Amino acid sequence: MIGSAASILALAAAFAAGPVAAQQNGSPANPDADLSVPAPPADADLPEIEPVIGDEEFESAVPALDDDTELEGPLESIADFERRIAAEQADADPLEGQEPPLGDPALADGDPVEAIGDAPIRDAELTAPLPPLDQFEVAPVEYAEAESDEDVVEVAYNVIVNGLEEADETAEVDLRGMFDSLSALEDGDGEAANVAQVAARLTEDSALMQRILASEGWYAAQATTRIDRGEAGQPLSAVIDVVPGARYTFADIVIDADPVEPPNLIRENLALEVGEPIVAARVQGAEARVAVELLQNGYPFSQIGQRDILLDPETQDGVYTLPITTGPRSRFGGIRTTGDLAFDADHVETLARFERGELYDSRMVDDLRQALVATGLFNTVSVVPEQSGEAVGDGTEYATILVEQDAGPPRTLAASAGYGTGQGFRVEGSWTHRNLFPPEGALVASAVLGTREQGASGIFRRSNAGRRDRTFQASVEALRANYEAYEAFTGRLSALVSYDSTSIWQKPFTYAYGAQIIATNEQDFDLTTRELVRRTFFIGGLTGQVGIDRTDSLLNATQGFRATALIEPEGSLQDGFSPYVRARFDGSAYFSPTDAITLAGRIRVGTIQGIERFDLAPSRRFYAGGGGSVRGFGFQQLGPRAVYPDPNFEFDPEKPDEVADTIYRPLGGRSLNEVAAEVRYRFGNFGVVGFLDAGQVYEDTVPDFSNLRYGVGIGGRYYTNFGPLRLDVAMPLDRREGESSFAVYVSIGQAF
Repeated sequence: MIGSAASILALAAAFAAGPVAAQQNGSPANPDADLSVPAPPADADLPEIEPVIGDEEFESAVPALDDDTELEGPLESIADFERRIAAEQADADPLEGQEPPLGDPALADGDPVEAIGDAPIRDAELTAPLPPLDQFEVAPVEYAEAESDEDVVEVAYNVIVNGLEEADETAEVDLRGMFDSLSALEDGDGEAANVAQVAARLTEDSALMQRILASEGWYAAQATTRIDRGEAGQPLSAVIDVVPGARYTFADIVIDADPVEPPNLIRENLALEVGEPIVAARVQGAEARVAVELLQNGYPFSQIGQRDILLDPETQDGVYTLPITTGPRSRFGGIRTTGDLAFDADHVETLARFERGELYDSRMVDDLRQALVATGLFNTVSVVPEQSGEAVGDGTEYATILVEQDAGPPRTLAASAGYGTGQGFRVEGSWTHRNLFPPEGALVASAVLGTREQGASGIFRRSNAGRRDRTFQASVEALRANYEAYEAFTGRLSALVSYDSTSIWQKPFTYAYGAQIIATNEQDFDLTTRELVRRTFFIGGLTGQVGIDRTDSLLNATQGFRATALIEPEGSLQDGFSPYVRARFDGSAYFSPTDAITLAGRIRVGTIQGIERFDLAPSRRFYAGGGGSVRGFGFQQLGPRAVYPDPNFEFDPEKPDEVADTIYRPLGGRSLNEVAAEVRYRFGNFGVVGFLDAGQVYEDTVPDFSNLRYGVGIGGRYYTNFGPLRLDVAMPLDRREGESSFAVYVSIGQAF
């Protein structure tokens, strides 16, 4: 059903106002009914009634007219009448012929002062002025105390609807369910303050029932009401007796519109047929579909007029007429922009997915509007077509696309904070000017301070660089990273061009390519000498990545698959050029046997070819373990590791039994493999996930899938409009010395 129940009922009321016979609490429904008292039977023995006044007495009381001309003459004006009466009263003695007041003649002499006993009566007091308000003595009004809620007498009632069964069986919607959702009686939960309130709700629900039936085609429906009183102590019964009557159908469907191209564009999309019931929701849906199809097929200026349905109570059908103003068939023309501009019309054309001369399609206009909003550079922005009057030559016209801009503040300050097992606390802040180098040339300055990382970076980023959703980014970065696997002081220069999915368009194919130069001083563990050593690496390399995405959502996929391949040819720039290649493949798949259950799986394989592990900078090796890897293990904790006593331990002669702590230092590797499986169950906005992860890092260049480590856990999900919030708790199976008992992960989006 299209539209809310309230809008459907309003539409039904507009269709037709058929006669409705109703009886409220026993009162007649028809105000024109014959209410005259019938004559008594002829043979009835009735008592004799004496007249109140005789005919002679009546005729003598009626003043005689001098002549018939008094009846034909004009009436006396009101002013003359008032003057005549005043004159007659002035000549007459007001006390003549009247009994003295209280039977005392002394009171009838006109003296304004009379003495009766000791209390004189002064008539002049009646004309004396009233005392001032501040001297007027007023006794305060005492109000009765309001009754408490416990003192309010409530009336319990039941709601009974009779006669709706047959209509409910043939209707396409649940009539009783619709009534219950809108009913005033049902909204009262069977309680009212008094019987009058029950009667008022019953009257309102009677009209509601007729509107509901009219919305489904029963325009002659009748609904009568009554209140049945049960036995003492039993609830009242609010009863609505329904007589649906005949259901009206379409006798004819008339479209009043100019010819369109293709000729059947309107009729094919107006999903109404002769002979089917006149249902308000279906009519609304059919008209909305026609409006959409016209906008998507070259008619940007079309308008749907006010429908007309002529009902015939004799045949119980109706003739439906829909007027439509189509306007000229149009093609995309130029782009014009006005207002407080963030960028010019040329860049708007870069964001548009249509070309000049293509047939107008409102979906392309909506897409352009979304792309403009996604830039984050506007307070408000609108995209509307306007007639240009320029003919194309094939019976169509060009439609100019008008973009009205209201540029917003381009600068942004942002901050975030978090904690991760094995990574510690992390606080990051950034300053961004999103349009410092128009169009969409942003400058980003950021800094990070945390338990494991400290650093700063500067980024120049041009969004929609020459093409929609293509980004060019150049960055400079200085970072200190202090993980259990290594400590590194790193400087990086990089440039990257990427074509990725966005929040408004999930792309089936993505790519990225770029280059980088890295200078890093890192601490490593030398297995030969069993000592920590610090070395400096100069690395130059290229980056290439391609991806395929056939899922139904970026952050919460339930169907489909996605795959990404990354290849990074690199080389040491010290003592000549020593090339090697880093490569990684990620894939995931999703299947939902029911709406509530999703089965998800993930695989990752990586290899580094052409270099020995010790010659490879520790930060460029493969590691596994953590929230985005194998859950249950600490960050970078899987794979080969060095076990040795803490070299900073100092022996204390006073504590001869104290020994150095054991250090477990991950060494990383040249290959890895990971697999994961999840069962996701969703109920409403919440969900539960059970998962099993496995993986390992190897010293060799090819993973052999041996010695896999497993982590198992359970997670909770809270689904929002931007993606699920994730909380996972996992533990390692067959836990080894130095490994945590469990790990906790919190993030936005599914684990994969």
